[in-house]
Amino acid sequence: MTMAKKIETTQELPLQDDAAGITVDPQEISKFAAMAEEWWDPLGKFKPLHQLNPVRICYIRDHLAKRHNRDITRNLPLEGLTILDIGCGGGLLSEPLTRLGAQVTSIDASHRNIEIARLHAEETGLVMDYRHMTAEDLVETGARFDAVINMEVIEHVADVEAYSSSCAALVKPGGVMFGSTLNRTTKSYLLAIVGAEYLLRWVPRGTHEWNKFLRPSEFVDLLRRNGLVTQDIMGMVYNPLRDKWFQDAKDLDVNYMLVAEKPL
Repeated sequence: MTMAKKIETTQELPLQDDAAGITVDPQEISKFAAMAEEWWDPLGKFKPLHQLNPVRICYIRDHLAKRHNRDITRNLPLEGLTILDIGCGGGLLSEPLTRLGAQVTSIDASHRNIEIARLHAEETGLVMDYRHMTAEDLVETGARFDAVINMEVIEHVADVEAYSSSCAALVKPGGVMFGSTLNRTTKSYLLAIVGAEYLLRWVPRGTHEWNKFLRPSEFVDLLRRNGLVTQDIMGMVYNPLRDKWFQDAKDLDVNYMLVAEKPL
């Protein structure tokens, strides 16, 4: 029986959270829940994330290895580190980070995404900690992590300020947060929306809202207001001739990622 068949009757469950400043945008959750079965199809609606994944994983691995004096050429270079993957979707980042030795907790506001992620982990023999909850929910438990992963999520939340505050609260003193999003530029509108959504059909129309994109300076300032100091910013650039993504520190025009530290 295929994964898609197993979750055929799964319904989206509402999160019970009446707290002020809740960051979940129901329309965004429904949008990604509708595509949930395709999370692990490398040629499906999440193909761009599959192509981005090696770049994102290398960035996270290399920064954490350097920070904790680990050798990336050895097995399990992230062993012993606790990582939180916020908005984990189907687990595209969570599973590789687990295979690198990290103890990964993965949360998502979509129940359907979590079910997909759990099923895929079972099929691949990985023991994963997937939870249907928000960052705000997790803050209330007192949990803190060596690294918080916040990749391609912030442009989809309802309250950026409240969401960033929750993410920062989940980072241990001396820990780091990794983030990625799209820059709010004319180039990003032409490539990420007109090109990717309407011309090339890489992702469904309406996946992104250009006015929700954050300029790097805005992202850095947002983190600073929540006690995090940005250590590095890296662009991610697509090469159509090689059909591949690369890191490029000089090109932040469309996609970029960063790492920020919470001082001791």
